[in-house]
Amino acid sequence: MQSQPIKRVVAGAIAAAAVITAAGVGVPASAITLPALQNPPTTATDALAQYRAAAGQAEQLNEQKLQAQEDYNAKQADLAKANGDIAAANQKVQSAEADKAKFQSVVDQFADASFVSGAEMSRMSALLTGTSAQDFLDRSSALAVLANDKNKALQSYTDAVNAASAAAQQATDAKNRAQAASDQAQQLLNDLNTRSAALQAQVDQLKQLSTRLTAADRAAQRDTGGSAPNLPAPSAAAQKAIDVALSKLGDAYVWGATGPNTFDCSGLMLFSYRAAGVSLPRTAASQQQTGLPVSRSALQPGDLVFFGSPAYHVGMYLGDGKMVQAPTSGDVVKISPLQNDYAGARRVAY
Repeated sequence: MQSQPIKRVVAGAIAAAAVITAAGVGVPASAITLPALQNPPTTATDALAQYRAAAGQAEQLNEQKLQAQEDYNAKQADLAKANGDIAAANQKVQSAEADKAKFQSVVDQFADASFVSGAEMSRMSALLTGTSAQDFLDRSSALAVLANDKNKALQSYTDAVNAASAAAQQATDAKNRAQAASDQAQQLLNDLNTRSAALQAQVDQLKQLSTRLTAADRAAQRDTGGSAPNLPAPSAAAQKAIDVALSKLGDAYVWGATGPNTFDCSGLMLFSYRAAGVSLPRTAASQQQTGLPVSRSALQPGDLVFFGSPAYHVGMYLGDGKMVQAPTSGDVVKISPLQNDYAGARRVAY
């Protein structure tokens, strides 16, 4: 049963991709990258090799599903903000319209007074009709106050008109943003459902393959990989994250889990660095955009190491070419060599 194990592994991976395509959920086979092999021991049975290949495919689908969920949640937040902006803009419109009506009444009163009084509303009129210099000064002062009030009323009215127009435009813009966010959210939800269905199809395939595993196969999956390299991290935060991750050796891999006792690959990184006071996004692809890029020759303990493009797997570098990771379904958090399909590293603690 152990002849040509590598060919069996590749065959298992191709079979797993075929299952996804046959599921008919809209995920093209070309979008699925063959997983990096987990360096199974030479004594691994064909069943274990095929299971690991299929589990690697499932891990990719899980990360893609999580990314779709993250994108959908972000767009839902955009939609909620746009709806909030609509409500706020409508309140501004109502307030501005009320001010506009109030100052319209005042402006109309001044217009009526000017029409009825005619030329009497002038300093010359005050001079000609006054009985004394003091009378003239009093009347002029009163006219100045009226003119000032009139100008203030006109300015307030103009401001209210402009405010109403600006608020109406804000409401229109918010409505357009809300509609766009709603349309995009629906597309992302469709994508999320597609990827969820693809993952479920792969899970069903794994269940079938798991029935072929021997007791020795299951013991191999529980192997935690031996001792970690005794190399210090360059910062206290990185060392804390390493210590937390290593404390989880032997904990089970579960799709979508972020601890405290089960993890997927990016969930283990998020959990470990959160304990060190460093916030990370949810998925491997998103985590690949954080921190500072690090060349492979400059790797230090605590660096996040990524596999696939876009990244579908992430581990934490320990030194000596090793990492701690939550590999795939049926496996446990373990120490292992860096995998194939290495795609770069990021330093998130300094």
